[in-house]
Amino acid sequence: MKIINKNYVILMAVVLLLLGACKDGLDYKNVSSISPDNVWSDPKMINAYLNDVYGGCMPGWPLGSGQNSDEGIGGDGTNLGNFQQGVITVASQSVNLNYTWIDKTNFFMDQMAKVPSTVMDDNLKARLVAEAKFWRAWAYWGYVSSIGGVPLILKTQDATNFESLKVPRAKTSECIAQIVKDLDEATQVLPSSYTGADYGRINKAAALGLKGRVLMWWASPLFNPSNDQTRWTNAYNATKAAVDEANAAGFGLLDKYRSIWYSGNKEMIMVNQYWYPDHYANFAPIRAEPFSNGAANSDQPTLNMLLAFPKKDGSPMQFDQNQLGNPVYNAQFLKDFYTNRDARFYATIFFSGIPYPTPDLQSGQSVPRSWSFWNVKYWNSAVTPSFILPMQDKSKYSVISEKIYNYGGNHCIAGFYDRKGLDTTITKDVVYNGVAAGAKSWWSPMRYAELLMNYGECANEVGKSTEALQVLYNIRKRAEINQGLGNYGVTASSQTGIRDAYIAERRVEFAFENFRLNDLRRWKRYDILNDQVARHGLLIILKPGETYPLLTDNILTPAIRAKFDAVYVDNLDAKSGQTPTFKLDLNHWFNALAPAQISIEPDQLPQNKEWGGTFDPLQ
Repeated sequence: MKIINKNYVILMAVVLLLLGACKDGLDYKNVSSISPDNVWSDPKMINAYLNDVYGGCMPGWPLGSGQNSDEGIGGDGTNLGNFQQGVITVASQSVNLNYTWIDKTNFFMDQMAKVPSTVMDDNLKARLVAEAKFWRAWAYWGYVSSIGGVPLILKTQDATNFESLKVPRAKTSECIAQIVKDLDEATQVLPSSYTGADYGRINKAAALGLKGRVLMWWASPLFNPSNDQTRWTNAYNATKAAVDEANAAGFGLLDKYRSIWYSGNKEMIMVNQYWYPDHYANFAPIRAEPFSNGAANSDQPTLNMLLAFPKKDGSPMQFDQNQLGNPVYNAQFLKDFYTNRDARFYATIFFSGIPYPTPDLQSGQSVPRSWSFWNVKYWNSAVTPSFILPMQDKSKYSVISEKIYNYGGNHCIAGFYDRKGLDTTITKDVVYNGVAAGAKSWWSPMRYAELLMNYGECANEVGKSTEALQVLYNIRKRAEINQGLGNYGVTASSQTGIRDAYIAERRVEFAFENFRLNDLRRWKRYDILNDQVARHGLLIILKPGETYPLLTDNILTPAIRAKFDAVYVDNLDAKSGQTPTFKLDLNHWFNALAPAQISIEPDQLPQNKEWGGTFDPLQ
């Protein structure tokens, strides 16, 4: 593979000192240019270079990722992707290897080896190199988890030596070993935590956490179809070490699940800090359309996502679509659905009939923030509404907001929205560009709950069921689920049962955090999606003859809730005769290497076996 060094100086803040005197003619020195050699003699510039790596590698909010699985749906539906429908090709599933950040970390480490202690303290230098090793491991893992082994390039390449640029794909096992080596070396140097201006830099728990994540994947069915127990033992030891380090460093589960994303806190092992005006998160895509600007209505929870959250006593939410015609059953279902759920439900889902959690005025009206936003439906057999739902009897349902505040915009499908991490301090007028002093939110690509659940899952696979169950208890206790008989509603006891409990719990704990599809792939369980057939929905419908709710009404009030029925929608994507369904391919678990890259060096870059090549990602 040909990788050419493109490392030139990237600066975030530079102060240039003017020369005391200028020389005539060709001896004039251009003080507006920066010599690369000067970077490695200035600690601020060295930090600026590494900060650029942070900026390029640190993940941000994965808004919209719920639409990749059974978590959510966008807009007015009909956006089930080709991959989810089993329509895949080499072109659609290919990965183009871009070594920009690997190249930058290699270059950084090579240059740092030449920086004398007179320029930077040796301890600080070692720490910065350790941070670079973490990001190199992170970048490599992104490719290895997707396609298997890739070319291992660990030094700055010489662009003048053509032959040296040809690097073949390494075995997946060799890449895993190198990733673990980088993380082990980083762990020996990295501090347990940071304060002040350094808060957010990579710490020891993050390095151990990534090692645990990598080895858990390496032990999972995706890479380990023979269920080699040695891999699970290594993963267990690594994930337990990550939890032990996090505990010693003061990390842990934050008391309130909803508060995780609004400040730096003990749950955040890794953190991407957003703030006004320099680095702002645009939450417009997941906001309800009346409270957004431009993009809106992404990640609307499906019925399966809504039902995944357990009840307050830890038992699963019961739903029988065939019983909804029974008024008694329907009323009890709505009571349990709205008032009897674990705390994560209310922190993750916004449902119509309560105040929208932002300072906006609804639909341009001067109404208090405490008034409810109603985006439920009503039966309308006589008039074709301005908004058509993509489902059977579509001409029969109209959006109630057309009646109670004369708003007929682009509504969501069923009146449920993604609420997780939503910046509740800003109005729709500034949500797109973040022009709001004090606007702030935090994203954690790795939080303590993940470290804990990784450890628990691995514990189950090596026969330590007591440890695995205790993790589930701890996670559910934080979700404010009742302890009951001591098991917080967890009834699993066998290894298979506990494994299934982890699949269910991770879905809820990490909803809309871009875990779901990756977890299903790691477990090789796309059948869970296929068995659902389609993305189902839940409509909340005003009963015939009932008066419209007032803006001051709240659906959590029994008398107001009694005005409504729950209606099942079999396929939210059904529209204009189309009925897209889940048909994920169960024979392709790794992506393909981009054919354009293979053609450059076909002898060095063989295609994966699943796509007609000779490379085995399992080796």
